[in-house]
Amino acid sequence: MTERTIVISPAPTANGDLHLGHLAGPFLAADVYTRYLRATGRKAYFGTGFQDTSTFVVTTAGRRGMAPEALVAESAGRIASSLDAVGIGVDGFTGDDERFTKWVADFWQRVHSAGNLELKTMKFLYSPKTGRFLVDGFASGGCPVCLADGCAGLCETCGNPIAAADLIGPRSTLDPDDPVETREARVLVLPMERYRERLRAYHDVHATAMRPHMAQALREMLSRPLPDYPVTYPISWGIPAPFPEVPGQVINPNAEPAAWSMHASALSAERWGEVPGTDDALWLSGSGTRVVYFLGFDNIYPFAVAMMAVLLAHGDQYSLPVEFVTNEFYLLDHDKFSTSRGHVVRAGDLAAEMPRDLVRFHLAATSPESQCTNFSRPDMTKVTRSWLAEPWNRVAAKAGRWAGQGPLPVSEQSRGAAARIIDRFTASYELDCFSLVRAAQTLTEQIARLDRWDAAPDEAGDFCHQAEVVLRCAAPILVDLAAALPDTAIRRDAPSTITPVRLPALGGRDG
Repeated sequence: MTERTIVISPAPTANGDLHLGHLAGPFLAADVYTRYLRATGRKAYFGTGFQDTSTFVVTTAGRRGMAPEALVAESAGRIASSLDAVGIGVDGFTGDDERFTKWVADFWQRVHSAGNLELKTMKFLYSPKTGRFLVDGFASGGCPVCLADGCAGLCETCGNPIAAADLIGPRSTLDPDDPVETREARVLVLPMERYRERLRAYHDVHATAMRPHMAQALREMLSRPLPDYPVTYPISWGIPAPFPEVPGQVINPNAEPAAWSMHASALSAERWGEVPGTDDALWLSGSGTRVVYFLGFDNIYPFAVAMMAVLLAHGDQYSLPVEFVTNEFYLLDHDKFSTSRGHVVRAGDLAAEMPRDLVRFHLAATSPESQCTNFSRPDMTKVTRSWLAEPWNRVAAKAGRWAGQGPLPVSEQSRGAAARIIDRFTASYELDCFSLVRAAQTLTEQIARLDRWDAAPDEAGDFCHQAEVVLRCAAPILVDLAAALPDTAIRRDAPSTITPVRLPALGGRDG
């Protein structure tokens, strides 16, 4: 029996602040799902954090003329602040503390001791000028699978892993004019092909919430032999690899997901007073933990393929995640968000301009679930005003005429309507068909219905009851508005009477 659900969104790279593209995808979805589970009486923990071991920290710091360590310190605070600005309630926020780095090293040492890693010679890009191997963010070029231009490591467009040496027209990201060549190095790898059939079988069964693009990508990835996955890199930025065969190397940051996820789970549980004892305790088979991921499409391979293979390498020791819920890109004025080009809207800036419930609602209504969607300030102003703020404020004003009166009778018909309202929201919140877009649509439909209802005095109890039910069901999205309710539990035991509370109004950009 499930005792708890661990909800995880992969940690963003600590090379800058979060923008709306990050929040509209995995973070808001994970937060809403966690809040929904708790509203229905289930124990849920939400973990994320920041990753400082990525090579993109080094490349961004180089462009900005600052030390990578300083960039990490600056970015960590901004990431946490941006999540808080829009009410993303993270329980376990990971960082670069000694406990984490020691756990990652210990975790991979156990995999190594079990004989599940192999020492192999691999080809890497190399800069003779700098004496540096170029991996992941250090190298750019065309993807050998889909031809899209990008960095090595992972292709943002097709999701496939990309060895830097396989890039089309490879170049150094730090210095595109620096001639590069191919050199060999001995690294430890995880032989992925060993687990391919088990991965296929698992994803075939656990695909109820899988969105089409992820399903397609996994079919393609798992239909052909999987390349060996480098667990160590011959570079200096990252967590030192604790293996004598590869002195001076670090653990590939894309090989951290299993250990990082366990660490995030432990921190999340500790936040709520549950002390697992070890970072992996909640992942052990029989621990009663159900793990759910909300992640961008480009994180499929490190989490849903490579990480799963690492877990399978432990036999039956660990429980496997039950679902991966993906999202596509969120665009700004029909172009990708880009911090380097200044084409960005930051969550904190937007939340300072308008109530964060309006921000959360708009991001939910335009969530890039199965295709790219777009953000523009004029659209946000129009949508939040006409779909949410204005009709809700009329509903709240009508309900306010009876605030504090009662108890008022609630008819059997209204109790039945409330059950159907809950059913409609539940259909969007439960994992097998989770959709922020449909939840936002359900909210606007129900508010519009209440707005049209010219409630007579003898219908006051029914009207106020249904308004409160709608707000309780919307509470995972409208976190501040719902705070006016005595509680936000989603219950089916409808009352026969109600003493209405005063429902707050929603402000807009124009007040």
